[in-house]
Amino acid sequence: MHALRLLFSLPTRIRRLFITPYDPEPGFTGFLERALSQENDRARVTVAVLSAAEARRVCGVPVDRHGIQPVFLRIENRSAAALRLRVVSLDPAYFTPTEAAGVCHFSFARRLLAFGAIGWFLLPIVLLAPLKLVTAWLANRRMDDLFRSVGMRLVPIDPGASASGYVFTTLDAGTKAVYVRLATVTPVGESFAEDATAAALPTTCDFHFTVPVPGIDADYLRRDFATIVPPESVVACDVGDLVARLAALPPATMNAAETRRGDPVNLVVIGTFPTLLAACAARWDESESITLATCWKTVKAFLLGTTYRYSPVSGLHLFGREQDIALQRTRHSINERLHLRLWLTPLSFAGRPVWVGQVSRDIGVRFTFRAWNLTTHRIDPDVDEARDYVLEDLLQARRVQAAGYVGGVGLRDRSAPARNLTGDPYFTDGRRVVILLAAARSEAGSRTGG
Repeated sequence: MHALRLLFSLPTRIRRLFITPYDPEPGFTGFLERALSQENDRARVTVAVLSAAEARRVCGVPVDRHGIQPVFLRIENRSAAALRLRVVSLDPAYFTPTEAAGVCHFSFARRLLAFGAIGWFLLPIVLLAPLKLVTAWLANRRMDDLFRSVGMRLVPIDPGASASGYVFTTLDAGTKAVYVRLATVTPVGESFAEDATAAALPTTCDFHFTVPVPGIDADYLRRDFATIVPPESVVACDVGDLVARLAALPPATMNAAETRRGDPVNLVVIGTFPTLLAACAARWDESESITLATCWKTVKAFLLGTTYRYSPVSGLHLFGREQDIALQRTRHSINERLHLRLWLTPLSFAGRPVWVGQVSRDIGVRFTFRAWNLTTHRIDPDVDEARDYVLEDLLQARRVQAAGYVGGVGLRDRSAPARNLTGDPYFTDGRRVVILLAAARSEAGSRTGG
C-alpha cells in the first residue's frame, strides 16, 4: 500500500509511465454559453457543439483525433404525444456511445511499447507492466460507462418531459449544421391497423441550427465587412437595376498587380453572411488563413495524398483585394476540390447584400513556373459545370428562393479557350448564375430562370 501511495504521489508525467490515468469532467458545461435554442408549440430544442478542447475535457480523451465530435442536445416535449429524435437526420454516420468509447480506448500494446522503452534501461521497472495493463483496462471500463451515461438515449420523450445528452457525430470545424428532426411516436396498434390512414403515420417537426465551433482560423474571421463596404456606400437595387449592375461587374479575377486576368467571375449570391454560412455549412468547408502551420498541414496532405478539409485557398483579386471568404469541398484528396471564392459588393437587393464570386473544380496537379512551389492545381476547363454545381447543390439543400443568369465574362469557345493566371484553359457560355438565398430551408420549390 505504501508503494501504491508513493506511486500516486509522483508527478503526472512520471505517473503516466506506470499507470493509465483517466480523468474526465462530465459535469463541465462551459460550452453551454454558446448554446442555441429554437422552439415551437411542439418542442423546444437546445444545441451546443463542443470544440476539440471541450470534448477532451468532458470525455477525458482526445475524441477529435478519432474524428468524433460530441453535440449536446436538450429536447423539451411540449406536445400531447411522445416524441423521438431521428438521429440519422442529424448525422447518418453518427457513433453510438459504446462505439465512440471503443474507438478511443487506451491501447495495451501502445502503452506497453511506451513503457518498454524505459524498461530496457531500468529492467526492474518492467515488473510494473501488469499494473499498466490493469489500470488501462479499468480506465477503458470507466470510459465505456461514462460515454453511455452522457450519451443521448434514443427513446421516446413523453409529453411534458425532457431529455438531454450527447450525440457523438463526425467531426466538423468552423461551422456545423445541426438538423434536429423530432417524430411523433405512433402506437403500434394505430400504425398497423387495417384502416390506418396517413393521419395515423408519424409526423415530424424540424429544427435547423448553424452552430459556430471554435477550433480553426477561418479566413473570414480577419474580415470586417462593415469596413470593406461601409453601410452608407450600399446601393439598393430593384430587379432591373440589379441585372444591369451585375452584368457590368468585372468579367474575371485579377492578379495582385491587376495586370492579368484570372478565372471568370461566374457566380452571384444574394443573402446575409449568416444566411450564406447556414446555406453552405453542411456541404462546404471553410478555409483557414495562410500561416506556417496551415501551410505545413497542406504540404503533408499534398505529399501523402490525404484530405485537409480546411486547407487555405490561394488569393485571387477583385475590387483591389483578395476574396473575403473562401469555401471548398474536398473529395478524395486535397488535389480534388471545388474552390468557391466570394467578394462583398456595395450592392443590395431586397435588403440583402450581394456577393460575387468565382468557382472552379480542381481535378489534379501539374508543373508550372508560375507558382513558387512549381506546382498548381489543374482545373476542369468546363467552368460552367462548377458554376451550375453550386446552384444544384443549394437547390438540393432547399436554400434557394430564386435563381437565374446574367451576362458575365462572355463566350469562350472550347476551340479557343481563355486561360487563368496559372495558364489553365477554360471555356464557358459566358454567363453568371445569380442565386437568391432562402433565409431558411424551404419545403417549396424554387424559382429558376434563364
